Parts: sequence; C-alpha cells; structure tokens
Amino acid sequence: MRESFRQCMAWLHTWTGLTTGWVLFFVFVTGTAGYVDDEITRWMRPELPYAAVQREHGDTSTMIGLALARLQAVAPQARSWTVILPHRSREPRGEQGLAIAWETLPAPGQDRGRRSREELDPGSGAPLPALQARATGGGTVLYRMHYLLHYLSYETGIKLVGICTMLMLLAVVTGVITHKRIFTDFFTFRPGKGQRSWLDAHNVVSVMSLPFFLMITYTGLVFFAITYLPAARDALYGVTPAQRQAYVQELRGPARDDLPVSAPRVPLPALVARLEAEWDGRVASLQMVHPRNATPYVDVRRANASDLHVERPVLRLSALDGTSLARPADDTTTLVRSTLFALHEGLFANWWLRWLYFISGLLGCAVIGTGLVLWTVKRRQQHRTRPADADSFTARANALGLRLVEGLNAGTLVGLPLGLAAYFWANRLLPLALHERAEWEVHSLFLVWGWALLYACGRPVKRAWLELLSLAAVAYGAIPLLNALTTDKHLARTMAQGDWALAGFDLAMFGLAALFAGVALKLKNKWRAAGVPAAPRPAPRA
Repeated sequence: MRESFRQCMAWLHTWTGLTTGWVLFFVFVTGTAGYVDDEITRWMRPELPYAAVQREHGDTSTMIGLALARLQAVAPQARSWTVILPHRSREPRGEQGLAIAWETLPAPGQDRGRRSREELDPGSGAPLPALQARATGGGTVLYRMHYLLHYLSYETGIKLVGICTMLMLLAVVTGVITHKRIFTDFFTFRPGKGQRSWLDAHNVVSVMSLPFFLMITYTGLVFFAITYLPAARDALYGVTPAQRQAYVQELRGPARDDLPVSAPRVPLPALVARLEAEWDGRVASLQMVHPRNATPYVDVRRANASDLHVERPVLRLSALDGTSLARPADDTTTLVRSTLFALHEGLFANWWLRWLYFISGLLGCAVIGTGLVLWTVKRRQQHRTRPADADSFTARANALGLRLVEGLNAGTLVGLPLGLAAYFWANRLLPLALHERAEWEVHSLFLVWGWALLYACGRPVKRAWLELLSLAAVAYGAIPLLNALTTDKHLARTMAQGDWALAGFDLAMFGLAALFAGVALKLKNKWRAAGVPAAPRPAPRA
C-alpha cells in the first residue's frame, strides 16, 4: 500500500509539474526579476544621474527648515506633510535627495486626498525640475507579469496564475512524498549518466530551494485569497459593489479624521540627530499628521530598515514634546496577512537578503527547468526501448507529444530569457519618440519568445538547444556593449562613479552570457562524445 501511494504521488507530481511548468517558469523568471525591479528600471532610464556614494547634502537643520517652509507655502491646509531626507534608496534614482510630499484633506465622502511630491534643492529649498527620461516599463512591468501575465484581463491573469500556483504547491508536496531519500539524494550528483544525472540535478536544486518554494507559493496564494475563494466574503458582506466596498473599508480600518497639519513644536533637527545617534543610521523621512481630538504626531522612518512589517513606521513621536506615542495595535489577522505579504515581496530585506531572494528565485527556475527536461529524457528513453510491434498510432502519438514538449522546453527555457534580452535591447534601440514606446519594449520580448518557440519546434532538438543557447549568450554578452554605444552610462564610467546598481546590471549580463555559453559548450561536448562510435575491439588471436 505504501508503494502504491508513493507511485500515485509520483504520477501526480509528474503531471502537475508538466501541465503548469511553462507558465510557472515564466512566473518565476519575471518574479525573480521583480526582486531587482528598481535596479532594472534605473538601467532602462539612462538619462537619470549617477547615484552618489558620499555626497554632502548640507546641514540637516537647514534642510528641514527649507522643507517646512516650502510645505507651508504650497500646502498650508494639507492633511499630512512629509519631509524626505537624503539617503541611499533602491528607487530608480539610486539615491534619494531632499524632497517633500503632502496629501490634501479628502473631499466629502472620500477617505483619501490628492497626493503631491516635489524634489528640492538642499541648498536653497527651491523645487527642482522633473527629470525627463525615456518612456519604459522598466522592472515594474516584469514584476507585474509574474502575477498578471500579459495581454490578458486583470481577473483572467490573476486566476490563471492562481490555478498554476495551487498546482505548484501540490507538486512541491507530492515531490517531497515521492522522494523517500530526498535529503540523502541532496548530496548525490552523478554527471554524464543521462536520466540519472537530470534526476540528481532536480533533487539537488529542489532541496536547496524547498523552504523558499513553500514560502513563495503559499504566500502568493494568500495575496489574492479573496479573488480565488470569494465565497466567505460574499456570504458575510454580500455581492453588490457597495457591500464589497464595505469589506474593503473594514479591511483598511476606520476612516481618519484629521485637521490641517502645521509645523511641530518639537525641534525636528534635534530629534533627527538624537535618533540617528541611537540607530547609528540615517532617518529617511518625517511625516506630520494632526488627528482631530488627538495629539499631533510625527512618524519617523529609518532608512533601509529591515522590518518584516513593512507598512509600519519605525517610531511615532508627539509633535508637541517628542515623547513616544503608542500606535493603534493591528489585529492578529491583519498582522499575519501583512507579514506574509512582506515575506513574499521581500521589501523588508537588506542587500544580502535580497541577493538570497534573487538566488532562490533562480534556483526555482532551475527546479522547473530540470523537471521539464527530465520528463523528456525519461520518455525519450522509453520511446527508444518500446517494442517494435507496439501499436503504430499510439507510437506516433507518443512521439508527436514528446517532440512537442521538447520544442516547448527549448523554446521556453532558453527562448524566454532570450526574449528578456530582447526587452533590454529594445530599450536602447527603439526611437525615443516612438508612440507607445514602453509597450513596444514588451512586444519585443514576446515576439522574440514566440519566434524561439517556432524555431525550436521546427529544428532538430539538439540543434535547437545549441543554437538558441548560443544566441542567448551573444545577446546577453552584447547588452553592456550596446549600452556603451548608445549611452554615457557604460561599465567603466559607472564603476568609476561607484554606482554599483548600474554597474551590477552590466556585470550580471556578462554573467548570464557566460552561463548560457557554458551550458551550450557542455551540451555540445556531451552530444559530440555520444555521437562518436566506439573503436572496434581487435579480434582475439587463435
């Protein structure tokens, strides 16, 4: 009975992985890119200035005074004021300079006002002109693709990804059940053994990324839980738009009732100096709010704070005397939900933990890729050993299905990264004045991916793999060179400026080119060796 159950789980693991594998590979590739979406956007907007490593911004007291004066001038009746101090940021600008933001009092019947923002000169407090950069979707488009796909409606994309994600969670659980020696197999890899080698590789990367796989799959389902399972909400609140809006409003909490904000009595420069000395780090922003019938307060946010509950400010202080104030405690459901969201997005992570997220995402791509290839290797071996008198129609159908999966594998596992390279190429080559330029960058991705799928299905399998891998290596290796020819933000200059977000992108492109070239060379040598006939043995002497 035990073996029968494990065999059932193996069948379920195989077919859930195969039927969703190509969609999930797309989700993982674009989702992994989402962990560095701001860095991608910065590279795709080369008109933005370099990020300074150590730039003198002026006296903090002067900057806060200039920012408050500007807020009093442009937003005297605002609901909230925010002073953003210079600090290193993951935003596309690379480094956040002095800025202000404000929200107007909401109109009757509304719970939010209009939000505005200005960048200020730290020396004079004058507003800086908005930087003009090329139209591009940047990394944000790739991030949105991992849960919406593309060219589909919002509801359709979310539900299709949700179905595939649920099946992926099933594949992960059944994979653990199927491999009874999964942790022992983690330390076993036998290269050059065909199907055995692919199974070893699949086991190794699966165990390495298993905690990440479970976390990212489950939290991804929680993200849109009400969209996938709306029955509970509809039963409690109703199905009309007004009733569903009541659910959303209760989820947000009671509506705020605020008075127009004014400059706090507590000296903010002294407050910032004290907090930065205690934290041994920079203050990122100060937000001032004056609730009706309550003490006005200042929410202080720390730059690059590593906090799972990312929506919460680091500290809330009285705007009258600087004493600490308690924030309304979140209920357990909201706290768990926001923590799961933060775990999925990784916004709380510092640089080394974001690298771990990125590497785990790549391992997830490897798990899916090796699983898809393992299916074809196993079926190809079975096809070769099938008896000659097997039913001809069944044999032809199996051969056709195997050939289709092999083409989809090569066209997706290599064709999708090739399309991503085309996305970056399009950013540099498309005319800046092109209508719907950002959309054509995305069209370039899918056009190249579609071509790769057709090419892989029309060429012999081994030739398709080698040719697409070689083309991907050339495409990624040429991106830094194309960047140097079309902009002044080339690798030598970005490294000299210490702008490691831009330099890291070009270096990553060289790394991907080396990866694709290495895989192509490995496969070429392996297949060449397998195609050389063995030398005939000498006949034994009489």
